[in-house]
Amino acid sequence: MRTLCASTLIGEFFVIGFAGLVAMRTSDLSTSTVWTVSGIAMALCVLLCGFITRPGGVQFGWALQIALIASGFVVPAMFFLGACFAGLWWASVHFGRKVDEAKARFAAAAESAAEPAAAEK
Repeated sequence: MRTLCASTLIGEFFVIGFAGLVAMRTSDLSTSTVWTVSGIAMALCVLLCGFITRPGGVQFGWALQIALIASGFVVPAMFFLGACFAGLWWASVHFGRKVDEAKARFAAAAESAAEPAAAEK
């Protein structure tokens, strides 16, 4: 799950940066406000990559997705891009958990297969 979620978050990092450039030119917000908010959101994306497997990490990621969609009030294209990344976030969490479960089953099967071979020696 960590790899899929981190990939989504790094993609969001770049989208937030580009949205900051657009917001700087098209909104009434000051440049410092745009880059403070964008910079914090970008830093959260990177920090969440390492925090994702800890308790509350996925929920914090959902909060970030909601904030990304809400940024559409400043840059209207972000409504669409935020919804796309929310879908990617859901897929990363859902399928990432399935992959983790399959890896655990495979590791358990390999371990149980190795035990009889070790007992025979």
